[in-house]
Amino acid sequence: MAHLAARTGYDRLVKRLNKCPQGAPPSKLLYEILKILMSEKEALLVAQVPIKPFTAKTAAQAWKMSLPEAEKALNALAGRCLLLDIAGRKHRYYVLPPPMAGFFEFSMMRLRGELDQKVLAKLYYQYITVEEDFIKALFTQGETQLGRVFVNEPVLSSDQALHVLDYERASEVIKTASHRGIGLCYCRHKMEHAGHACDAPLDICMTFNNTAASLIRHGYARAVDAVEGLALLDEARGRNLVQFGENVRNRVSFICNCCGCCCEALVTARRFGILHPVHTTNFLPAVDNETCTGCGECAAFCPVEAMTTVSANDPLHPRKKKAKLEESLCLGCAVCVRVCKTKSLRLVSRAERVITPLNSVHKAVLMAIERGKLQNLIFDNQALLSHRAMAAVLGVILKLPPLKQAMGSKQMKSRYLETLIARLRL
Repeated sequence: MAHLAARTGYDRLVKRLNKCPQGAPPSKLLYEILKILMSEKEALLVAQVPIKPFTAKTAAQAWKMSLPEAEKALNALAGRCLLLDIAGRKHRYYVLPPPMAGFFEFSMMRLRGELDQKVLAKLYYQYITVEEDFIKALFTQGETQLGRVFVNEPVLSSDQALHVLDYERASEVIKTASHRGIGLCYCRHKMEHAGHACDAPLDICMTFNNTAASLIRHGYARAVDAVEGLALLDEARGRNLVQFGENVRNRVSFICNCCGCCCEALVTARRFGILHPVHTTNFLPAVDNETCTGCGECAAFCPVEAMTTVSANDPLHPRKKKAKLEESLCLGCAVCVRVCKTKSLRLVSRAERVITPLNSVHKAVLMAIERGKLQNLIFDNQALLSHRAMAAVLGVILKLPPLKQAMGSKQMKSRYLETLIARLRL
């Protein structure tokens, strides 16, 4: 009985996490991770917070404690980045970030003596990379995904550069952010402890705006100005790392500089590429068969194995090779274009532009619609029995084919919701 009681807080937290579009499938490994990150009492508190940003007063009411007690508990959780705290005009707001990109990463974004990061890294590796349920749920469900790739700007032609929008440029995200934070790369730090490290730099993970402000405040990231941020971006490109960031147009919260061997998003793209787990850029590389020597550099550096070499079918040179692109797998990152020594690769526009959500609210709603969890966002206060009942009813209604298809249409998802969210200034 004591064993069951000890799991109560963690069980409730797992249930709470899975109300969000980005959940965490239950697993013995997940419970082991949560036990390292927080106590059972803390898990019980976190399980009761709303999905939307909330104040200390809201937490105090949910937790049935005084405001000073709630503020103390919230600050302790925010101090370990289990919650993010955001400075508003009148109040400080708190929000529970998803596991990914969220508190899983934050636990590895700096060296921490109070956590056994080696054990934690091995658990992450087993839960995310080996067990697969989490990474499939995160990256392969629905059309709207967590992240998107930014094109390698220096390889764009002058004409192409004129048609690349600001939100498609990692450099513009860095220049316009209110806050910029640099922390340890979660993926490579994890893989280092798991015995699968590569030589790409660790101190190059970028966060922005409110997320960066919270991480900087609690020592999980160091503040940098735009000049240093752009210098780190240049370093990442020089090392042929891929810029993978939040799939929104306004106020991007993170950009990871990813290697194909450690990054979970790129590993997923290789393993489940046909399911399109990562949103691409609006470009594809095109091969000039006249000048391509088939050296294989592009294939060697492609992070998702979309570029290969095949026979050139030259009867005079039977061993001659040429580059070949598998378009369905290509991210459009342009790393291959950068490394091509003979300049036989150039970027061309995709036939259809990729749709990017307006902001994090728009993205969350789209993901919720596609994953059948919209009711959890609408009826956020799960403490009320009436809301729980209405959420259950709405959940059934949303699964009915005609309405589900209507909610999932491109017009509904892109134009109607975007206009509504913009007018509400969410």
